[in-house]
Parts: sequence; C-alpha cells; structure tokens
Amino acid sequence: MNGHRIYAMSVASVYVHYVAKVERKGRTKEELDQVIRWLTGYDQAALEAELANKTTFEEFFAKAPALNDNRALITGKICGVRIEEIEEPLMREIRYMDKLVDELAQGRKMEKILRA
Repeated sequence: MNGHRIYAMSVASVYVHYVAKVERKGRTKEELDQVIRWLTGYDQAALEAELANKTTFEEFFAKAPALNDNRALITGKICGVRIEEIEEPLMREIRYMDKLVDELAQGRKMEKILRA
C-alpha cells in the first residue's frame, strides 16, 4: 500500500483492527492502549480524544507528546520489511506500532514489549 494513503488514514480506522487482533489472541484493549501510550507519550484521555477525532497517522505521530526513545530498540520484520531499514520516518513510526501490536498478539510479556 502506498505510504501516503496510510498517512491519511485515521488511526481509529486501524485501531479497531488492532483491538480485534489482540483480543482474538487473549490480550486486552487496555494492554493495547498501554503499548500505544508507551510508544507515543499520549495519556489515556488524549489517546481516546485522538481516536474520537479520527486523527490521521501523520497528525497522530506529529502531535505525539513524547515518542519513546527506546522505540529504536524495536527491530525485526513487519510486512516483510526490516523496521530498522525503513528510511521514511513516519512509516518507521507506523511500523513500530504495528510491530508492538504483533508482539502483544503473539503473547510476548509486557516487559519485553515495552523494552524494559
């Protein structure tokens, strides 16, 4: 999919799929929100507001209060591409979030997901 089309999508439109994915695997929406808050620095109220406002991925990451410095520790492949090789900054942020959701759905321990 074209990166610019992803950037213009609302986070909320993908979030529902994230929730379904993690819940299918026995994880919770609350754990998903914790992972997203860790990555972005949003608090729960601000995260919910961004979802309600149908904020685009581009706006979501541009307005993120505090992108976690440890997100650079997120490595591996997502959609067949090594995250650490993604040059476009916004696409890398989106793929960091995708990778964290995958790890949550795969049953990885929260301490590992949050690079603690």
